[in-house]
Amino acid sequence: MPDLPDIADVTAASRQSGLAMDASELHGSLCGWLAGGGTACLLYTSRWLARALADDQLPAPAAGSALDQLRQTAVAQLEDRSFAFDLLLPAADRPLDERAEALFSWCQGFLGAFGLAAGASPPLSEEGQEALQDLARLAQASAESSDDEEDEDALAELEEFVRVAVLLLHGDCVLGPRHRRSLN
Repeated sequence: MPDLPDIADVTAASRQSGLAMDASELHGSLCGWLAGGGTACLLYTSRWLARALADDQLPAPAAGSALDQLRQTAVAQLEDRSFAFDLLLPAADRPLDERAEALFSWCQGFLGAFGLAAGASPPLSEEGQEALQDLARLAQASAESSDDEEDEDALAELEEFVRVAVLLLHGDCVLGPRHRRSLN
């Protein structure tokens, strides 16, 4: 399983591509696009960035670049049956409010691209609908300064919830329909 690229490398590649979003939001957008069923265009890997961000003017990431590695890893992790999916977020040694803001940005990116890929009425289970609503609430949240151990634990729980919610939504929109097609 490939590892996510370093967040600093993704940030630099994002800026070089002219994107006005941080690395966490970009990863969220990519994962939202994939979880919503936007994988068909990803067969044409040079266009994934433009498709996931709904901007045909965006340049194609260079093969082997941090952005290309980000795509390859996200695809592999979402397809992995052992649930080895990770979020691209700042390291644990960064301030709590910075990590929380990055998680909320990740959710914002996810929701926008998920909506693009899945459409207005995605085939969601009841749990998937609830997870999507909870992700929307997180996307609207803002971090407050804190160094409290309870807040640290709460952020870890939120990160785990987001990780599982994404896998659930990917299952509803991509794996479930794929499985149903293979049975027919």
